[in-house]
Amino acid sequence: MTAVNIMVFLHGTAIMHAAAAGQPRAERVRQSRRGGPSVRDFASYLPAEAAVRKVAAWQCGGAQICYLSSHRAAQDVALDQDVLARHGFPAGQVYYRQPGESYADVVRRARAGLLIEDDCESIGGVAQTTRASLAAGPGPAVRCIVVPEFGGLAHLPDDPAQLWRPTLES
Repeated sequence: MTAVNIMVFLHGTAIMHAAAAGQPRAERVRQSRRGGPSVRDFASYLPAEAAVRKVAAWQCGGAQICYLSSHRAAQDVALDQDVLARHGFPAGQVYYRQPGESYADVVRRARAGLLIEDDCESIGGVAQTTRASLAAGPGPAVRCIVVPEFGGLAHLPDDPAQLWRPTLES
């Protein structure tokens, strides 16, 4: 199998606000909707369940890893890079939207073959996902796996080749 460029969305998918630690997923979503101080303190973000281990497994399985930030400013993306490094995420470029770009534009610019993102429950649901934009726009097909927001990545297979199974949401 040729190495696949897997892009992992950060906020709500791979990392989460510090107050979410030890809370059930529903409470994490409520916290995000309320937008408390922890939600806005991006430097204190933590990995979602099994995120570091799972992304490392995909890299060990031959995947090239990159990340997608919700931020638009380089100084905020630097906070994301610090969080990733501090918590031992595999190295990979962190992409973000430039002026006039959508998330789908960034996924295409990064030439991602697979996007792992969350269902955007705290901001309006699946209509807000990058998958919805990718499906509606031009460009090469990108496989998308949508996971529950703040639910972690533990339920996904370790083998990146298995991420292409039709039983996984796409």
